[in-house]
Amino acid sequence: MRVALIGYGSVARAFVRLLDEQKKRFPFRIAGAHTLRHGTAYGPELAFGPAAANVAEFLDKAQAEVLVELSSLAPETGEPALTHIREAFARGLHVVTANKGPLAHAFAALRAEAAARGVEFRYESTVMDGSPVYNMVRNCLPGVRVLGFSGALNSTTKIILRAMGNGRTFADGVAEAQSMGIAETDPSYDVDGWDSAVKAAALANVLMDANVRPQEVEREGIRAISAEDVRAAGDAGEQIVLTSRAETLPGGGIRMRVRPERLPIGDPLATVQGTSNLLLLHTDLMGTLGTISIEPRVEQTAYGLLSDLVDITRTL
Repeated sequence: MRVALIGYGSVARAFVRLLDEQKKRFPFRIAGAHTLRHGTAYGPELAFGPAAANVAEFLDKAQAEVLVELSSLAPETGEPALTHIREAFARGLHVVTANKGPLAHAFAALRAEAAARGVEFRYESTVMDGSPVYNMVRNCLPGVRVLGFSGALNSTTKIILRAMGNGRTFADGVAEAQSMGIAETDPSYDVDGWDSAVKAAALANVLMDANVRPQEVEREGIRAISAEDVRAAGDAGEQIVLTSRAETLPGGGIRMRVRPERLPIGDPLATVQGTSNLLLLHTDLMGTLGTISIEPRVEQTAYGLLSDLVDITRTL
């Protein structure tokens, strides 16, 4: 299967390395890559030259069978990834993405467009760095209804709050997250809860058929949290965590919220530190079950992309 890439940042490079390492087991081939910074490349060598005029031209020339969409997040709109995915669908390409924006803004529409074109759409790396969430529900939980979820899903805010608890400043925590390469390009997306709100909307849309957008998530970030707040929580045996939650309401509808919470140290959401993340799914038939990723790196996100490609081949 020939794979075209949009975006060539750290995740894309890790993905290309993984494909090369696993080529005997999984014979996927790179057909080209299109980027804003590096230009455009065709063929597995990825020798970048002048940029294609647009994504449509790139996809036409690359002659791929699947698009791996890895452009930067625009939390307010889901663009340009939304347009990239639709350009691929229009050409009969399957799509794999690590960009959560399209799921948060237009999942139901994209799912319908993919079905109408007879192509597959996968997105395992959008929320938990490649750890199985969507594929677990799709493949391992037949008949189970997800009623809600609780998550500690933003690494940058964990780094910031840890720094403040260790006597450093808010700005020190932001700088540390940036140096680790985990902060959004604009760290205010993390700090003000946008990243978590987009993830919450994506999860609700895919797992709960919510058909919502990030703007509908009740959102409060950590900007107002002080070092004194962090220390006071610690003295009380608690941890401040930026949580993402969704619940099915008794009268119908879904409530979603992102906010910092003071949680007991023993609460599962308070146990994940640094870049580790935890998502708990609250279900009708299986009670509460979860997925945890321990200090994931770009290699795990890249694996999520590979797992999606393999999953697609199983449907063909």
